[in-house]
Amino acid sequence: MEIILKQDVIGLGYKHDIVNVKSGYGRNYLIPTGRGVIASESAKKALAEELKQKAKKLEKLKADAQSLGDKLSQVKIVIAAKVSRNGTIYGSVNNVMIADELAKLGFDIDRRLITARDIKSVGDHVALVRVHKEVTVEVPVTVVPEEAPAEEAPAAEAPAAEVAEAPAAEVAEDEAPEEAESGDAAL
Repeated sequence: MEIILKQDVIGLGYKHDIVNVKSGYGRNYLIPTGRGVIASESAKKALAEELKQKAKKLEKLKADAQSLGDKLSQVKIVIAAKVSRNGTIYGSVNNVMIADELAKLGFDIDRRLITARDIKSVGDHVALVRVHKEVTVEVPVTVVPEEAPAEEAPAAEAPAAEVAEAPAAEVAEDEAPEEAESGDAAL
């Protein structure tokens, strides 16, 4: 079944695309939710006329997407993750984490437009960001180990050990003079 998409449908196509879908998906989901219409001859002609009128607007959208893509290509993302002793990450770095880091840098990118596969180790990786249907940008992602709180714990225990040793030394010094005094008294 041919459907003309009225909205972007992630994983299927973009607005004004003509796509082939199974008839149940088209009749039961796309058409009732207003995301598509049946691609009849009259609908195709209306789409061609609408695209002709919006050509300038679409070129501007593409140019804006290209400039955003140029800015994104200069960005390098660094993500700190918990790492085991052999350098593998507990879990993985996913598109949600990358979208959060991009948001911190001032880029509002939907997480569903980011593709990051198999980022399960420390090092340099690449994530793909689809800014426009014709513009895809590779964003470098560097995964670094997160600072381990276990390194701070022994440093915090060291002053406590020194305090524990100090009273024992003071007690030993106090006992020594008493023995000397009692020894003098006995003579």
